[in-house]
Amino acid sequence: MKKLYSSILIILISFSGFAQNSEIKKGDRYFASRAYMDAADAYEKVNDKDQEVLQNLGDAYFYTNQLVNATDVYKLLFLRHEATVAAEYKFRYAHALMGIDKANEADTYFTEYYGKDFNFEKFRKELDTTVSHVYTTQQVMNNAASADFGIAYYGDKVVFASTRNQERPIYPWDKRPALDLYTADVSDDKTLSGIVLFPGDINTDSHESSATFSQDGMTMYFDRTNEKRVKDSSDVKVAHIRIYRAKMVDGNWTNIEALPFTSDDYSTEHPSLSPDGTKLYFASDMPGSKGSFDIYVVDVNADETFGTPQNLGAAVNTDKREQFPFISDENVLYFSSNGHQGFGNMDVFKTEGDFSEITNLGTSVNSGSDDFAFVIKEGDDEGWFASNRRGTDNLYNFTRKDYTPPVVEIDDRETNLETGRQQLRGVGNIYFDFDKSTIKKESEVTLDKVVDIMKKYPTLEIEIGSHADARGSDKYNMALSERRAAATLEYLVEHGIERERLTSKGYGESMPLNDCTQPTGCSVVEYAKNRRSEFTIMN
Repeated sequence: MKKLYSSILIILISFSGFAQNSEIKKGDRYFASRAYMDAADAYEKVNDKDQEVLQNLGDAYFYTNQLVNATDVYKLLFLRHEATVAAEYKFRYAHALMGIDKANEADTYFTEYYGKDFNFEKFRKELDTTVSHVYTTQQVMNNAASADFGIAYYGDKVVFASTRNQERPIYPWDKRPALDLYTADVSDDKTLSGIVLFPGDINTDSHESSATFSQDGMTMYFDRTNEKRVKDSSDVKVAHIRIYRAKMVDGNWTNIEALPFTSDDYSTEHPSLSPDGTKLYFASDMPGSKGSFDIYVVDVNADETFGTPQNLGAAVNTDKREQFPFISDENVLYFSSNGHQGFGNMDVFKTEGDFSEITNLGTSVNSGSDDFAFVIKEGDDEGWFASNRRGTDNLYNFTRKDYTPPVVEIDDRETNLETGRQQLRGVGNIYFDFDKSTIKKESEVTLDKVVDIMKKYPTLEIEIGSHADARGSDKYNMALSERRAAATLEYLVEHGIERERLTSKGYGESMPLNDCTQPTGCSVVEYAKNRRSEFTIMN
């Protein structure tokens, strides 16, 4: 009988080991083909995760913006295998930590990776005194179901890329449909309506994104992912991206062709045409690039041929990623990078003139997540960008005004990494009961802190921004949030703060701090997080 039990035990152990090896092999196949969601599912089923499994699992979460999971896995990776882990994992771990508001821990890994001291708080404080503008941002759509990014101006409309077309093939990286280009009307309050697929033959079953248009509206450039897959340096077959040009002929977009300097062997992407139409800026990993992607510029000749692409150089490009260039109507170049010091992951920067100096746009635009695809009409001081700070790629609009150095001492300022706005250090938000605008007794402690700080700094100005959860109609929740903002303002006035130093604004349900954008599907606690008033420093 003992022999029988022993035999059964051996069989079970062998079967378990076979199953574990099977999940590892499955995860490896998914990971090699960049099907990161499926890879993570497979690796999670492995009980005894070795170094390679932990590395791949952490990366699978990191590349799909699941940063909490990524930090958990990377932490375990370094606890078990720190002596043998490649430096690149320190870089990704640090960025993942920045994305979940753990800058102090991230500083340690950035310092080890770069071999020089990284101090995020020092960087943030210095930047607070040097940025040229402060931006007021607002999410355009509560759309957790699809990824939206890359707005371009198109006459009185805009064009953007989205995964909302459910008829397209599913992209294994994030298990969303392939990207298509869409057009939309823009209302006075910058909401988008009349969203339809871009006309003609621009969209295919491949990815199309990142459009840019000539001033006369007769020429467009855009990205399209190749159907052909070629082996990369790791011997993995990948589909690269080409920039295409199309011409408007008799009311139709036609003559669609890849630009001559594009290739099946590397990517060219994110085109931006200069206002005079003579230069095209783009990102590429073509041979000679300094990093995984660099910013380039190429001359567009009068006969519609092209010059030789020129790398913008070391001041702009790092050994990491520089992407999403946009050349404005005042010839200021904006781009995103994760290689220059910032707030975590991709930040928006600007440069002009000879591109020898770059500037981070600061906390009112950038967050700990990816912030990218920034476009602006300089004369109107307004524009758009994209961010995945709430989990998926979403569109944001903004207005900006010239920046005046803060009257509040730097030590009393901090950045809310969920919203990217400047707030009073150690104050936080106040919260409301469901369908109520009454100030709760427990909120008075927070409000009294605001009163004390505003009395300490008599020229300080504050915006009270109030919000509702997703239960109720848009119209009702907007009115409810306005009542909450008004009640918060009145409390401060009643306690001695001049009314003219305060502004109140209701945002309705338009700016949730999580993905609770529907009236059902979230817990009471999750909905409660969105019923709040925030205090934003305005000067």
